[in-house]
Amino acid sequence: MTTNSQQARNLIGGEERPGIDGGEFQSVDPATGEVLGSLVASTERDVDLAVAAARAAVDRDSDWQVPRNRVIVLNRMATLIRERAEGLAVLESRDTGKPLLQAQADVAGAARYFEFYAGFADKLDGRSIPVGPDFVDFTVREPYGVVAVITAWNYPIQIAARTVAPALAAGNAVVVKPAPEAPLSTLEIGRIAHEAGVPAGYLNVITGGGPEVGMPLAIHPDVDLVAFTGSRDVGKLLGSAAARLIRPFSLELGGKSPNVLFEDADLEKAIPAVVNAIVQNAGQNCAAGSRLLVHRSIHDQVVAAVGERMGSLRCGHGIGNPDLGPLITQRQHAKVAGMVQEAVAAGARIVVGGASPEGEEFSGGHFYLPTLLSGVDSKMAIAREEVFGPVLVAIPFDSDQDAVQIANDTTYGLTSAVWTADVARGHRIARRIRSGQVYINTYGVGGGGSAELPFGGYRQSGHGRTKGLEGLLEFTQIKNVCVAL
Repeated sequence: MTTNSQQARNLIGGEERPGIDGGEFQSVDPATGEVLGSLVASTERDVDLAVAAARAAVDRDSDWQVPRNRVIVLNRMATLIRERAEGLAVLESRDTGKPLLQAQADVAGAARYFEFYAGFADKLDGRSIPVGPDFVDFTVREPYGVVAVITAWNYPIQIAARTVAPALAAGNAVVVKPAPEAPLSTLEIGRIAHEAGVPAGYLNVITGGGPEVGMPLAIHPDVDLVAFTGSRDVGKLLGSAAARLIRPFSLELGGKSPNVLFEDADLEKAIPAVVNAIVQNAGQNCAAGSRLLVHRSIHDQVVAAVGERMGSLRCGHGIGNPDLGPLITQRQHAKVAGMVQEAVAAGARIVVGGASPEGEEFSGGHFYLPTLLSGVDSKMAIAREEVFGPVLVAIPFDSDQDAVQIANDTTYGLTSAVWTADVARGHRIARRIRSGQVYINTYGVGGGGSAELPFGGYRQSGHGRTKGLEGLLEFTQIKNVCVAL
């Protein structure tokens, strides 16, 4: 695996290659500032090389076009990931700063994605359409061809797996550009794929920045489909470029997801879930439960309990398994701190947190304490815009209608949760909340990244779906064949 004693390379056409123009950048441990490895600062010429390798792969006859062969190889990838889980988790923890236990769960999730989509690879069948005795008409699902995958830095191994696995299962060739902040585990996935038997050119990994690599990859004339996970602002740029090219494009963007607690909620169960939903990965999670909507009758009680629990959490280096690690960069730290300061200036009150932890052990990293704000109006920026840090805002509501109105009072719509003992009310509210996922009396199901559950957003949280069968179908297109008898 890549360390600071190794020179990383791009993975193109089944080979490790230096960058054409010789540029480099470094991957840094966000908890300490330690350099973990040197990476290729790719350019448009490297993009051309990677896309050409992918195109050559799909254009030649290959055993990869036999679905059963894809089943075998993707299952082998899952096995290899599990065999190397310990090393991959340490790498992921150091590259992202997240606690080791969370990194271990991410690695298990990555293996599960390859296993899950291996099970579908030989079941992508079509259907027969009756049009009369003089014709035989049927549909088939075909791969797009060359797929560009651009991933985010917060869950690099999971996000790479949940897009690469279905794209390969459908028979596509893939070019992946991981985020430059945390690219190391994605390179390892590329190496594992080659070892498992993915044919040369079917999985290529190139590193570098968005303007230098991401945009040229998204608009490359020989790319057939783009799958992007990242911020709303970058998604708009890439999406508009793809629209000009009339290119299929799936977007998984941000969220401002609510946990809605009614007066009859089981607080013993809800409060730990509420806290975990905002501090997991230091809140750097598109599905983070960043808004706490509480019925006014229990608002003060819930705020006190959540604040007490958040205040007891421990920050630290991910390898030491704290409750939360650092933010990914100093730039992200400044953004989080700035948004909290602006909220306080606008009238919000800090219940707990609102600062960086003190102590020598935190001096080299980008740490920010778990933060709970009350006195927040739903029109404040802190209640509407994605913070991407461990910052939770509490907002009271008075009725079912009020709860739905506040929950929907954002441009996002990714994930949400409803906590109530009234099952009928839970279903009613779930239907009315505009988000791609709604949980009732839970927030997520855990277990291998929830590979089975379709995931994606309404409104500015994106379009298209990852995970589940729907995540596989995103990488296929339907062809109708009509035969005159």
